[in-house]
Amino acid sequence: MSSIPECGAGVRDAVADPIEPAEFDEAGFRVRHAELAQGYGGAGDPDDPAMVQAMQMVLHLPKVDPPPRSAVLAAAATASVALCLDERVGPGGEWAERYLAWKRSRIRKVSRRARGAQWLAANEVDGVTVEVEGAQARALVPGPVGEVDPRIKRLQIGGTDLEHDNPGPADPELPVLWVNSALGMTVGKAAAQVGHASMLLAGALSAAQALRWAEREFRCSVRDADERLWRTLADQVARGTAVAVRDAGFTEVAPGSMTVIAVLARSW
Repeated sequence: MSSIPECGAGVRDAVADPIEPAEFDEAGFRVRHAELAQGYGGAGDPDDPAMVQAMQMVLHLPKVDPPPRSAVLAAAATASVALCLDERVGPGGEWAERYLAWKRSRIRKVSRRARGAQWLAANEVDGVTVEVEGAQARALVPGPVGEVDPRIKRLQIGGTDLEHDNPGPADPELPVLWVNSALGMTVGKAAAQVGHASMLLAGALSAAQALRWAEREFRCSVRDADERLWRTLADQVARGTAVAVRDAGFTEVAPGSMTVIAVLARSW
C-alpha cells in the first residue's frame, strides 16, 4: 500500500420506496476504484468562490442521548467512501458529473449537524446514509458551495461537539482510522478528516483489497491516538504501510497538520 498526497449498522441509501438489490457489478466497481486511485485535485479553485466544490456531510446528533463520538465518526468515514464507490458516480451514472467535478478539484468536506425533522429532510437530498452502532451520518453528492440545497444550507456547521469516548479495542477485521487527539478537533472537523482518510485508504488499496472492503460495507473503526501511539503510526506512514491525511488548514488546525492516519486491517 502506498501513500496518496494530501487531499484538501450498514450502508444504505435513504429512498422513499425499497428497491431490490441489483447483482453486483464487479467490473463497474473496478472502474470506479481506478478513478479513486488516481488521486485528487489537479485543478485550482475557480475564480468565483461560490463555485468551489465541496461534499456536504450531515451528522445525526439528537439532543437527547446522542450517539458515541467514535461511532459518529465511523459512520461519517464509511458514508464518504461508500458514496465515492457508489455505482451512481461511475461512468454514465446520475451523480458522475457532480462527483468528478469535485474529485478533480481541491477536495473539501463540510460537516453539519441535524436532528428530528432536519435529519429526515437531509435524507431527501442525493447521497448515502450509514448507520454504525446507532450513529448515523449522510454523505451528500458534492457540488458548488454556492448551490447547497436549502434543506442542507440551513443546518448548523459549528457549535456542537461530542465527548471523547472509549469504545475499546478496534476490530482486527476492519481498517482503523486513528485521529490525532493532540489537535483537539471538534466532531465536525474530525468527521471531515476521517472522511478524507477513508477515501485515501480506498484509493491506496489494490482492487482486490477494495472489493474485500466493499464486501464488509466499508466498515471501519475510529479511535483516538495519543502522542506515543501517534509517533508509531507516523513511522508507518513514512514506511508506506499507512495513509495520512494532511489538512490544508482552512479551519481549526494549522496547514499541513497530520490529522488522521488510516491503517489496513491486520488480517488483510
